[in-house]
Amino acid sequence: MLTSTTNLNTAAASTSSLTSTKTAAAQSDAAKSQDRFLKLLVAQLNNQDPMNPMDNAQMTSQMAQINTVSGIQQLNDTMKSMAAQYTAMQTLQGASMVGRDVMTEGNSLSIANNVGKAGVDLSADASQVTVQVLSPGGQLLDTLNLGAMAAGRHNFEWNASSYTGSGIPVFKVSASQGGKAVSTTSLERSTVEAISADLGAMSLTLKTGKSIAYDAIKAIL
Repeated sequence: MLTSTTNLNTAAASTSSLTSTKTAAAQSDAAKSQDRFLKLLVAQLNNQDPMNPMDNAQMTSQMAQINTVSGIQQLNDTMKSMAAQYTAMQTLQGASMVGRDVMTEGNSLSIANNVGKAGVDLSADASQVTVQVLSPGGQLLDTLNLGAMAAGRHNFEWNASSYTGSGIPVFKVSASQGGKAVSTTSLERSTVEAISADLGAMSLTLKTGKSIAYDAIKAIL
């Protein structure tokens, strides 16, 4: 479900109105439950055996139980209301990301103006980092020697001016330190085209056509 900023404002207002309605209904139900309990308690007192009246401790225990149940119900309703409001606010904030580039896990190269861009996350320092650029079919197109790199996230570029293929090239990163392999995570770059909010969670639709969860974003560029 693609969502524009205008629709998000309308959705947020609707969510707030619906939340208020649900909260009011929950409060009304809690009040009705307490009213029913008090009526039953009064009826029980009116019809109790004068020779064997209800024990004060028993009466106090019953009142404590109804208060506990009502309190838990009100707490649950409050948490649901807060969760709905948080989702609406998160979606509105996410609208500002439309048109921005983000980094996510993947091995596709983003090509613009004959330059391919991507990134890599190294788990430790590496004395040698190499990137193999491959065609969609797996044919080796080029090899980039990035040299030594410190642990963490790094961006790199590839000159795609000589690439004439129709598909999107992919890449494979290898890194080593002292002859031992260093774990790497490939990061692809793409532009956010739209956001959506389904089942209380926000997701992003990228220019590549992928739809990803908000927490899958590794970096916002």
